[in-house]
Amino acid sequence: MQHCDVVVVGAGVIGAACAEALSARGLRVTVLDRGAPAAGTTAAGEGNVLVSDKAPGPELELAKASRRIWPELLDGLRAELGEALTGVEWEPKGGIVVATTDESAGPLVEFARAQRAAQVRAEVITAAQAAELEPHLTPRVTAAVHYPDDAQLQPVLAATTLLAAVRARGGEVRPGVAALGVGRRADGSVAEVRTNRGAVPCGAVVNACGPWAGEFAAVAGAPVAVLPRRGLVLVTGPLPEGTVRHKVYDADYVGAVASGDADLQTSTVVESTRAGTVLIGSSRQRAGFDETIRPRVLSELARKAVGLFPVLADVPVMRAYGGFRPYAPDHLPVIGADPRIAGLWHATGHEGAGIGLAAATGRLLAELFTGGEPVVDPEPFRVDRPAVVREVSV
Repeated sequence: MQHCDVVVVGAGVIGAACAEALSARGLRVTVLDRGAPAAGTTAAGEGNVLVSDKAPGPELELAKASRRIWPELLDGLRAELGEALTGVEWEPKGGIVVATTDESAGPLVEFARAQRAAQVRAEVITAAQAAELEPHLTPRVTAAVHYPDDAQLQPVLAATTLLAAVRARGGEVRPGVAALGVGRRADGSVAEVRTNRGAVPCGAVVNACGPWAGEFAAVAGAPVAVLPRRGLVLVTGPLPEGTVRHKVYDADYVGAVASGDADLQTSTVVESTRAGTVLIGSSRQRAGFDETIRPRVLSELARKAVGLFPVLADVPVMRAYGGFRPYAPDHLPVIGADPRIAGLWHATGHEGAGIGLAAATGRLLAELFTGGEPVVDPEPFRVDRPAVVREVSV
């Protein structure tokens, strides 16, 4: 089998973004996935590209960089591949975060103030202005913040577009190939990826297995603490255009994202798609890889969504779906080289923000790989930080 420079294990949006960025720098890349491209966590995503839900710190800096990179990257791919291969439904529609109680109003406004200090456009607006932006929003709004830079894309289309670029540059995408571990040279460095279809010789491997990254890291000989965190989403039937115009969520969503609690947490997130359907989330629960869809969770999501948008009370639910988010104990992605095994790299742990963070993650990993100037400070995302390498038994 032909030798490649890098094997990327995982064809979700993070693996696709890493593969695209590496191939853009002239490296020969092979992408492996035990299933179909973008069929795992990426297929269960809502397509959010957000700055609104992140407190000042390393993840927000990565999100800001990614929000800048996504439109530039898509424009470049459109020029390279043509319109037919690059329709990803990019919508820079903005987001609105609302408080519906007096207790949550103050913390929401303070969170926005801290984000503005970190150069995020976070505009505190009145309840009347929120109603102007979202006419069907509940009148119980006690505070609201408008985030003009929040955006959305179709995650499966985004991932397959990135992979199309890899193929166009001479790389390979091989679905149905399960990575079983790595083979090493006499000096301990990566020599190949062992798979159910034979070995793939390579100079390096990127672990972009999402919620399964902990499993691959363990069989590769360098365990990391990346765990699955389950989430469910409701999808309504198509609604008239303009029923929901932005991504809208309740102020308690930020707390749920940042929490490490294993118990079920739900918060209200409502947004439309280009097809006219409305996506309703979100739930978070650490329950291993249990795929059970529990009606109790769906009922709670629906009840909270109607509280935010009363117009949804009589709207039929078309389907529900769930997925597993890759969760790191300190809530930061894992991006970079593994110092324990030369040639092993990781790009995982983004939890529910992987689609939004993918563009900057791919670029950062490629810059570190090739010795370029990193788009953000890579230090907080190091593989060998205590939360990731010392909590592998979690």
